[in-house]
Amino acid sequence: MNRAVIFSVAALSFLLVQARPAGATPAKHLAAKPSLAQQAAAADPDKTLAAMQDELDRSRQRLELTIPGKSDPARPYYIQYRILDLDVRTIVAEFGALISSTSGRNRIMSVDVRVGDYNLDSSNFIADEGFTGFLGSTGTVGIDRDYDSLRQDLWLASDQAFKAAVENLSKKQAFVSRLAKAPSIIDFSPAPPTVSVEPLRDPDWTSRNWEQEAKSVSAALRAFPQLHSSRVVYHLIYTTSYLLNSEGTKIRANRSLAAVEASMETVSDDGMPLHNYLAVYRSRPDQLPAADAVRRDLEQAGEQLITLRVSPPAADYDGPIFFEAPAAGSLLAQMLGPSLSGARGPLATQSGFEQLMDRLGGRSEWTGKLGTRVLPASVSVVDDPTVKQFGGQDLLGTYAVDEEGVKAQRVQVIENGILKDLLMSRRPGPDLVQSNGHGRAAYLADARPLISNLFFNSTNAESPVDLKKKFLDTCRRNGNKWCLLVRAMDNPVLGVREQDDLSEIMMGAASGAATGDRLPLRIYRVNVEDGKESLVRGARLVGLTLRAIRNIAGVGSDSTPFNFMQSQQAGFAGTALAAFGSSDSGVPATVIAPSLLFDDVEVHGARGEPERLPLVPPPPMN
Repeated sequence: MNRAVIFSVAALSFLLVQARPAGATPAKHLAAKPSLAQQAAAADPDKTLAAMQDELDRSRQRLELTIPGKSDPARPYYIQYRILDLDVRTIVAEFGALISSTSGRNRIMSVDVRVGDYNLDSSNFIADEGFTGFLGSTGTVGIDRDYDSLRQDLWLASDQAFKAAVENLSKKQAFVSRLAKAPSIIDFSPAPPTVSVEPLRDPDWTSRNWEQEAKSVSAALRAFPQLHSSRVVYHLIYTTSYLLNSEGTKIRANRSLAAVEASMETVSDDGMPLHNYLAVYRSRPDQLPAADAVRRDLEQAGEQLITLRVSPPAADYDGPIFFEAPAAGSLLAQMLGPSLSGARGPLATQSGFEQLMDRLGGRSEWTGKLGTRVLPASVSVVDDPTVKQFGGQDLLGTYAVDEEGVKAQRVQVIENGILKDLLMSRRPGPDLVQSNGHGRAAYLADARPLISNLFFNSTNAESPVDLKKKFLDTCRRNGNKWCLLVRAMDNPVLGVREQDDLSEIMMGAASGAATGDRLPLRIYRVNVEDGKESLVRGARLVGLTLRAIRNIAGVGSDSTPFNFMQSQQAGFAGTALAAFGSSDSGVPATVIAPSLLFDDVEVHGARGEPERLPLVPPPPMN
């Protein structure tokens, strides 16, 4: 059969309800009277889904492995193919000079083959030799959507994933047999099939000169010679994702992301390293603000950092703290993230993994607490990926179908302070089994329950003016001459370029996650008598765990969207590391939150020994 015939048959086959092996001849009555949908499919040059369907059918029918000592051969009970078509442009500029400008297209695949059954399968297991079990084989495939070459790649990857799954299930069964009490939570939850095939969308980079814009806006930081380094990065990303599984799910979806991420670093006169960042996220390149607007924001960020550089070090403190709305959104993203996930972690042969997860704050504090009060009685929390806008602003966490092919759902997590539900992927947990459409992932990483658009509301909300007055009154009653106000929380991944500095900050944040350590970026001392604010540096908030927000002293009425990228470190979903991310590897999300008042927070001032300043002053800039 020639190649044209194969293409024609494949295009028709992926529209039929029942799958056919590659090369099968369609029924005569269907061929004679094709529907409008079938005609449109025949005209679609993208044969990716057809190749995936034909190879999945063949793998499902023919993959089997005879195991010595067992009467029945091993066969897959679930197969999933995922392909991601990436079209990315990245422009980097520094102090008005273009550092790099790259563009490229790539296609990557992930094959997940599971053996066993939904109750106990080959996934979700960490053996002695390391983590093996969420995903099967991965790799790159041809970017020209060629039917034959894609089937070849899927064939080899399916074979490899199946053999690895058989081996992994054997190890997992042996481990479970040694346990005094076998796990009662199933490994994988069934889900109804979803079929959603969007038309292909070509990338629209707009007519804007992105290289010139990057150079222009980064030149704004030349006005600050005290900066040791700066960088402005434009990320423009278009993706087409494909998902096909043996349950009947068939997805082709287009997504895009545009971002401006800028970092700047300096050192105070006493040797304390300091940084600031700017992050602007939009759904499409044409929605990014104009260069003049970005330039003004960068100038403001530079001025903030220079002011921070000459500000006094923070002192130890214990008392009320007021979080303005954007800072409150960032804080809630870090605090709520670990416990909103209802999925259980993988089984592990090493007890050290359990200890590591506890140290990193990766254990949900809300496991087993459905129906109990976890927040003030006036507070409700909803996560809704179907909402597109808030206050006229597009929300970053919007999607229709998650990375496991489950339709996005609104989840009432907390109602009047009572925990009602949790975010779920298809990996069950102690309290819940079924997915509610929150299995999310960066690129083709393992899908985990993550925030989409999280709304934090209170029926006792107060105006920002009244809440600020309440804050100062509380300070006076406590006998404080000054209190603390947080205007922005930190994101070291965006603000710090030196890998050593970033590693130190990140590990410090991760190790303090279980005890509630949080990193403010801009924190101010507020004089109780006259309300005057003065910036301080080097503060670290201590003890801000979920228990601390059960009795929030006040909630504002100024709900503000906070867009951010969730990081997804492999194997550590929900830890402190998941709070930090960037557009080239993160999962987009939005927290819509108002200003918050806490009546008792411990703050540690600057700690550690500073390094020696550069011996030679920086060169002048024209």
